[in-house]
Amino acid sequence: MAAPFSQAVIAIVWDFDKTLIPGNMQAPLFAHFGVDEGAFWAEVDGLREFYLAHGAQRVNDDTLYLNHILEYVHAGRFKGLSNALLRELGRDLTFHPGMPDFLAEVRASVEADPAYAKHDITLEHYVVSTGLRPMIEGSAIRPLVEDVWACEFIEARHPPGYAQPHQEPLFRDREIHSLAYVIDNTSKTRALFEINKGTNKTPEIHVNSAVPRELRRVPFANMIYVADGPSDVPAWSVVRSEGGRTLGVYQRGSRAQFEQISQLQRDGRIHAFAEADYRPDSTAWLWLTTEVRRIADRIVEEREGALRRAVRPPARHVSDGPTATPQPAELAAPADVPGTPSPQRSRADDVREAVRAGLESQDDTDGDEAGADATAQVEVRWPE
Repeated sequence: MAAPFSQAVIAIVWDFDKTLIPGNMQAPLFAHFGVDEGAFWAEVDGLREFYLAHGAQRVNDDTLYLNHILEYVHAGRFKGLSNALLRELGRDLTFHPGMPDFLAEVRASVEADPAYAKHDITLEHYVVSTGLRPMIEGSAIRPLVEDVWACEFIEARHPPGYAQPHQEPLFRDREIHSLAYVIDNTSKTRALFEINKGTNKTPEIHVNSAVPRELRRVPFANMIYVADGPSDVPAWSVVRSEGGRTLGVYQRGSRAQFEQISQLQRDGRIHAFAEADYRPDSTAWLWLTTEVRRIADRIVEEREGALRRAVRPPARHVSDGPTATPQPAELAAPADVPGTPSPQRSRADDVREAVRAGLESQDDTDGDEAGADATAQVEVRWPE
């Protein structure tokens, strides 16, 4: 059966906030509207208790801030906030040292290696974030990543009857109105399986479709997941348990983040951790480039091994003449070798020699009677 994918793709999957950038991506949004960032997040932290006190039984902490952004829009604090404005604000995002250049450099290093090019090995970058997709789309990193999974808003209202042709225009204010797509810490794992199965490249493959591991586009063993904290534990666990590699990062100078990420390594959540610095020869740069090459080398070894097993040796020419039948060699008596001890004599050998000597003595005796007397004189002792 022909395989749909060559499984020669290596994927580095990145979290965004604090992994690629310092802090949270929403900072330019608060600055644009003159909203106190600390006050906003303090309100978000209190929403869980507020929701539980007003009828909710369960609360998804990861997405509370999204609803609060919409409340700020509806209240006029974020008046006119649109997806286009979010993309524009994404241009103001600054990245950790070495980013986004690292993404292009590590991909080019794979493409430039003749051994990897021979087997069509490529490297792809993905972002999976609980942040805002429009802001990531507008940032400097977007041209260098293959795809982005993050939260999205829609600007159209959809009241009852919205599909009727006589409905009034739905885009009156060009302002975000409701949620269209949400990524939380657990649904990040869904994004990983979409990358794994190739759903983002081949939409007819549903993420829940049964796809044998050997037919998936990006095996988890070809995947590296890079993130900063406990919220990424589900994604780390999936990648690590399936044979991929995991890296945790912390921001320079933050003892709290350092202690947190080192504890995650001690707990077996991640393979390694490093400062969020991606410049050449930094710890993160060395670890990531080394792991990428290890994965690429393994792919080369597996593909060349499969080729050797699949290809039979070529046919050879044979001679048309008759082949002589080999004859068994004659056994030669062993030659006496000086210094070689003689084999031990048995009692039967002594008897036979005595009989032979007695018979030979008859040559000097005339007549049958004399011979019989001589024979009678030979004393024969048979072994007991």
